[in-house]
Amino acid sequence: MPELRKDPIIGRWVIVATERAKRPNDFKPDQADMVEVMPCPFCAGNEKLTPTEITAIRAEGSQRDKPGWEVRVVPSVSPVLRIEGELGKCPHGIYDMMNGIGAHEIIIETPKHIDHLSSLEDEEVANILTVYKERILDLEKDKRFKYAMVFKNHKPAAGSTRIKHCRSQLIALPACPKNVKGELNGAKKYFDYKDRCVYCDMIAQELADKKRLILDIDGFVAIAPFASRFPFETWILPKEHSAHYTNINDKDINGLGRTLKEVMLRINRLLQDPPYNYMLHTAPYKRPKGGYWSTIDQDFHWHIEITPRLTRVAGFEWGTGFYINPTPPEEAAKFLREIKV
Repeated sequence: MPELRKDPIIGRWVIVATERAKRPNDFKPDQADMVEVMPCPFCAGNEKLTPTEITAIRAEGSQRDKPGWEVRVVPSVSPVLRIEGELGKCPHGIYDMMNGIGAHEIIIETPKHIDHLSSLEDEEVANILTVYKERILDLEKDKRFKYAMVFKNHKPAAGSTRIKHCRSQLIALPACPKNVKGELNGAKKYFDYKDRCVYCDMIAQELADKKRLILDIDGFVAIAPFASRFPFETWILPKEHSAHYTNINDKDINGLGRTLKEVMLRINRLLQDPPYNYMLHTAPYKRPKGGYWSTIDQDFHWHIEITPRLTRVAGFEWGTGFYINPTPPEEAAKFLREIKV
């Protein structure tokens, strides 16, 4: 019988369609990325094909916008928001408006023409995670911004172009996103009632139950959340409580890198390189105004959400806010635990 499961953080309901249960082989790999744009603008030696770099991890003595880099950050060539100008907040009748101010950056994760993060060495993944931290901290200096979202789109079905090169994106926003704000509100409500972090309680339960636990290594856990919206949805969380990703130290960055790489390797092998998104959910910037809660350091818990794009969101989901997941998270976790890497 189908199950209705409620997310304990934001109260979202998910239908786990057990009668439609699908195994990994039931999902066909996406073929929409067979055509590739060449030359690749993200490969070493093609730096002139991108905008001037913002920052990079590069070899000592190497020059800006030249080869010799390990991770390189450049502005997006088609930004959804632009950094120049003022917010210009104003009313429009009953509506609110402001200028499309923000930052949109591309984080080129390797100079090599590689499509999979799981193909990189541990140190290379750690470098990427270090750049995430540095860029979020740098953009915090701009008082117009309230939130920075780091995300990756892999394959066209997940919103990427057909350029097969490892990269992720960062968009800094003048407002906190609704989805993140829902998590913040839910976490605060739970903390106000129980005086505990809901994410910490979730981690403790998953470590005890082990049904939805995928990995427990290097101070991080990977779980299939109880109310997974999508088949094989996976969350990575630090076992030690922390609201701000930018508080992570070098040791934990190395541990997170190994965890993220192994999770992505398992997903790629089990599901034959599916399209996916991952998103880094961290606490918003500390601003005098703008919805910053006094207990956020205690009630929120940063994490990475990975969502393979194996099903389509259709009319029912858009109309109700409910999601239909044909693979119970307990089965997804079991498959991911058992796949050989």
